[in-house]
Amino acid sequence: MKVVGLITEYNPFHLGHKYHLNMSKKLTNSDYSIAVMSGSFVQRGEPSLIDKWTKAKMAIDNGVDLVIELPFIFSTQSAELFAYGSIALLHNLSIVDCVAFGSELGSLDYLNEIAEILVYEPPHYKENLRKYLNEGNSFSVSRSNALQDYFEKFNVNKKYNISIKDLLKMSNNILAIEYLKALKILNSKIQPVAIKRIGSSYNENQLNHKIASATGIRKKIINGNIEATRKHITNQTYDHLINYINKYKKFNMLDNYTQIIHYLLRIGHINNLIQIMDVESGLENRITKKSTKYSDINDLIQAISTKRYPKTRIQRILIHLMANLTKPIFRELYPHYPCYIRVLGSNEKGFVLLNKIKEESKLPIIMKFSDHVKYKDLYLQKIIEFDKKATDLFFLGLNTPNPFMDMDYYTTPYIKKK
Repeated sequence: MKVVGLITEYNPFHLGHKYHLNMSKKLTNSDYSIAVMSGSFVQRGEPSLIDKWTKAKMAIDNGVDLVIELPFIFSTQSAELFAYGSIALLHNLSIVDCVAFGSELGSLDYLNEIAEILVYEPPHYKENLRKYLNEGNSFSVSRSNALQDYFEKFNVNKKYNISIKDLLKMSNNILAIEYLKALKILNSKIQPVAIKRIGSSYNENQLNHKIASATGIRKKIINGNIEATRKHITNQTYDHLINYINKYKKFNMLDNYTQIIHYLLRIGHINNLIQIMDVESGLENRITKKSTKYSDINDLIQAISTKRYPKTRIQRILIHLMANLTKPIFRELYPHYPCYIRVLGSNEKGFVLLNKIKEESKLPIIMKFSDHVKYKDLYLQKIIEFDKKATDLFFLGLNTPNPFMDMDYYTTPYIKKK
């Protein structure tokens, strides 16, 4: 029994994901697959296009065996925390042999060397990182510059055909490095496998390749042109998108939260804003000041953003603000993570995996959401409450005539039988 773990968002599931799933099984010679998937909100600081159960249906119907939810407190974080939350969950299942992830580079050697430096932080790297941060650069730019300096000093670059700076401009490479870091920090026995990304780039807005980016696909869908995505998604995905829109009438996006965000910024005290995750000293003043000048949420985010504070970071801050995820709360919960396994979907092979997890893992498996109350674990209750809050926020953004509340209680995992 060999199991491959996948870290996913499936927002929505498309042909690139199908390729990745098939290659993951092939390269690892795995019989079973488990996807850790973000739920109602995603890593770039936006609501998911569709609800998490529809995403789970897409995954299972396209060949994933088991889908478990990445808790909200990690799904809307920086690449480092998103990766750690995902890898820690796979690690604690105690049955995963390999983790397969996409990478523009498609090779582990260079990525592994970078991850080693970032985990152990040799003095030369650490000093330069501090220098670039003090110059006002974003953390990602500072880290890239410090790594470049380190590799040039110790002649590591000569072994590779791509510079550090070019490599770290690519989203999947960045996440791949963070996955490798997390594996090292956890001293995990899970073996990493990098799969070279093919087709469109991560942020490509146009559907120029059969394997298109999720960004371009979402853009067409949000603009009401699902048909334009037909050749870039599977038949199963298309059917679930149609079922979703027939039921909820609207796809979700950050614009749907404009009034909520402005309300929270206007009634909240600036000292409370600085407590929100990802807000560092001084940024709370910039956010508050700009919020009085821009009514459109996208204009507001653009106005707040700088080279030190990228757009995705600002978006994550606004999501954390709506959920009231503060730094003290996160610091309290982090040491106790993970503390449960939330199942969103499974096929018959997935139940084989769940039985194996019950034997090998100490984590409780939550199939029916209401069952979480029977576990007398304060931290489990606190973390899973954020998942429920995120679900309620997701459906609030749809602004349906009849409100969808407490959907975690009313929705069961998607179970596919032969």
